[in-house]
Amino acid sequence: MFQTTITIDTYGEGDIINLTPAVEDLVRKSDVYTGLVTIFTVGSTAAVTTIEYEPGVLADLRRSLSVCAPDDAAYAHDRAWGDGNGRSHVKAALVGPSLSVPIVGGALACGTWQQIVLLELDVRETRRRSVIITIMSAQAC
Repeated sequence: MFQTTITIDTYGEGDIINLTPAVEDLVRKSDVYTGLVTIFTVGSTAAVTTIEYEPGVLADLRRSLSVCAPDDAAYAHDRAWGDGNGRSHVKAALVGPSLSVPIVGGALACGTWQQIVLLELDVRETRRRSVIITIMSAQAC
């Protein structure tokens, strides 16, 4: 097993960072031929998923998340804490903090247009995010 943490700077709500090149590089360096990589973001206002990293679909994702957790809705979290990021927590919970991708033939088993992305969902302007990458090799019994 191999595990490392990468640090990503984000620049506000709606920032979408393509993690695919970093994860591919770590898989190559791990020498795992068959296995699984898990990508986990630390924190409750960011998420990890896959999507085609193309401006149109990224805009569609941002819009869709805003429909699910609108900016102008009243959130109990905001009343309790006053930090204005209740919607950020809801969006992150809907998408989820982690993703597992099979490693096949020493490479990520992603589709042609499928990239691994970090979604910054917090209302703060900048954040430093920690993303834990765990690579596990399949062992024959």
